[in-house]
Formats: sequence, C-alpha cells, structure tokens
Amino acid sequence: MDLGHLIGISLLLGGLFLAIQRVEAKKRIFVIVLMCGVFILIRNWIVLRGAEREGWAGLFIALLLNFLFWVFIGRYNPVGSSDEIKVLGLDD
Repeated sequence: MDLGHLIGISLLLGGLFLAIQRVEAKKRIFVIVLMCGVFILIRNWIVLRGAEREGWAGLFIALLLNFLFWVFIGRYNPVGSSDEIKVLGLDD
C-alpha cells in the first residue's frame, strides 16, 4: 500500500465531504451534484493508478475524519444562512 496515495486520496475525499457538510442548506443539492462529478474524476484517477486498496482505505479514513469533525465541531457550530448576513454601510 502506497502511503502517498493514501494520504492524497484521504485529503481529496475529506475535502469533498467537508465541503458538502459545511455548505448552506439551500445550496447543498447543487454542491452535491457538483461534487459527484469531482468524485467520478477522483475515482477514475484511482483506477488509472491501480490504487483501489488505497482508494477504499482513503474513503473510510475521510468518512471517519469528517464524522469526528461533525461530532466535535459541526454539531455545536451549525452552518449559518446567507439570510442572516447583514452588510454594514457608511450610515451604520
């Protein structure tokens, strides 16, 4: 098992899952569809390199790390809404 591939795949997939997890609820479907395309590209790269074992291990590591992020940080700091943003102008 190649450690370089494992770390790279874990970081790529972890970033995808983190982006889906932390996006605003109104835009989540669009981001999921976009990330499916990116996921297919990553899967094709894994198959091209012949790193299926690293791919599966990286997927499980990424899921575990994102779950731990959600348990320790995400539950207590929910994603905000763009409706709550207030822009301060010169008069404020």
